Amino acid sequence: MTWVVGTGAFLGMLAIVLGVVTIRTGWLLPTARRHVTRSELHGFGAVLTGAPVVVQSLFYFRLLPSVSWEVRFFGGNALLLAGLILMILSQLPPLGRSREQADSAGVRMV
Repeated sequence: MTWVVGTGAFLGMLAIVLGVVTIRTGWLLPTARRHVTRSELHGFGAVLTGAPVVVQSLFYFRLLPSVSWEVRFFGGNALLLAGLILMILSQLPPLGRSREQADSAGVRMV
C-alpha cells in the first residue's frame, strides 16, 4: 500500500510543479496547448488538483498531525473539484469582445 501512496504523492508533486511552471512562464504540456486558451488559470487548476493528493499522502505517512476523516475527505474533494473547474474554465474562450469583433462593428477599444 505504501508504494501506491508514494506514487500518488509523486504525481501530485508533478502536477504542482507543472502548475507553477505554467503560472510563471505560460508553458504547457504539448498535449494541452491546443485546447487551453488561458494558461495561468490552467496552472492554478493544476496546483489545486495536485495539492490535496500530496497532503493526503503526508497524512498517510504521519508527517502531518492527523485531523478527522471528514476534514480530509471534504477538504480534499473541494480542492480537487475547484482545480478541475479551473482547468475546465481555462479551455473556454475568453469572455468579452475581441479586437476583430470590435473593429468589424465600428467600436473603438481603448
